[in-house]
Amino acid sequence: MGKYFGTDGFRGEANVNLTVEHAYKVGRFLGWYYGQKTPDVKCRVVIGKDTRRSSYMFEYSLVAGLTASGADVYLLHVTTTPSVSYVVRTEEFSCGIMISASHNPYYDNGIKVINERGEKLEESVIEKIEDYLDGRMGEIPLARRDHIGRTVDFAAGRNRYIGYLISIATRSFKNMRVGLDCSNGSASAIAKNVFDALGAETHVIHNDPNGLNINLDCGSTHIRALQEYVKEQHLDVGFAYDGDADRCIAVDGEGEVVDGDRIMYICGKYMKEQGTLVNNTIVTTIMSNLGLYKALDREGIAYEKTAVGDKYVYENMAANGHCLGGEQSGHIIFSKNATTGDGILTSLKVMEVILEKKQTLHRLASEVEIFPQVLKNVRVSDKTAAQEDADVQKAVEEAVQELGSDGRILLRPSGTEPVMRVMAEARTTEICEMYVDRIISAMKKKGLVTE
Repeated sequence: MGKYFGTDGFRGEANVNLTVEHAYKVGRFLGWYYGQKTPDVKCRVVIGKDTRRSSYMFEYSLVAGLTASGADVYLLHVTTTPSVSYVVRTEEFSCGIMISASHNPYYDNGIKVINERGEKLEESVIEKIEDYLDGRMGEIPLARRDHIGRTVDFAAGRNRYIGYLISIATRSFKNMRVGLDCSNGSASAIAKNVFDALGAETHVIHNDPNGLNINLDCGSTHIRALQEYVKEQHLDVGFAYDGDADRCIAVDGEGEVVDGDRIMYICGKYMKEQGTLVNNTIVTTIMSNLGLYKALDREGIAYEKTAVGDKYVYENMAANGHCLGGEQSGHIIFSKNATTGDGILTSLKVMEVILEKKQTLHRLASEVEIFPQVLKNVRVSDKTAAQEDADVQKAVEEAVQELGSDGRILLRPSGTEPVMRVMAEARTTEICEMYVDRIISAMKKKGLVTE
């Protein structure tokens, strides 16, 4: 990760540590960079945004930078991150940009860059952008005369993506009562259209964005609202998305949460039965629950573990030819259909299993016993010292030995803060708490923790 760009783009509070000047310069660089890559073909960049008030501000800044460098810019307007990825790879754009801070509060925003293959931008190009932002590569020439770029309304691209999602469904959703929590975000422009077209009785909440209410006590990170709604309305199933709709968390008909781990199990087991689970393998991150792995072992499904971030999940999938992977948080990637996590696509895949197997989501999810998990964040003076300290490592090793196959311990640094994350999984919450506190105590005894 660089100075500005993390695992999911350049993110920060609008007009504090992510400014219009930053956006303009990112646009200037991308318009020039992709224009140089294909000098005989006009650089074409597609932009989407979520519903934050600041998204319009950043959109205009990016457009100014891109067109000043000679790129033509196509505007999808309010749309999802996966729709930008889809449009880039199917319409032969030079690259794509999504303006969103995903599940963060409205006052944050972000710039996600998607390469010409519809994948998250490679680190080598991110390093060049950061060099330009910090003035280490000199000035970029301005386009002149007829080389100056133009802006094109491209709402049609979003509509094509909606059509693509509808085409993926294997059967009608008729007689299914489905609840959607659109998080007052990007899904507001797409999700209901898809489910209505497929014949569902669609009930929607948090579908009225005003620029300030995105992710506010709603969506995939605040799932209780959908849980209550599904039970009150006696719905068959519910799906909650985050701000840019690249995540999906489900709720079964009894109001119980079905997170990304259980979704991967449900879809992976079904795909194995259908003969479509390539390499008989699911790619997870190190944060997936131990219960998922035990269930996969029982079903004879292999798995791999990556660092946290759907970017790393997809890199593993692409390198090894795997077709299903994701995160506990609901970033699920079906590589046959997408190159990024796609919340609406994920909900369609879950619906397929429910309908084809003629089972409720509650029944399908009950096959995975989720182990209690305790995660505590500890502020430290030096992340490397805290992770490598001999006494801390000894405490971790002892915990691992004592837990055996009935639990696990994870100690890892935050990618953006001076914080160590201590996580334990075990048969009970009390056991988790005991081991997490033991490791934190070891850090405190060595003076590694700051209050």
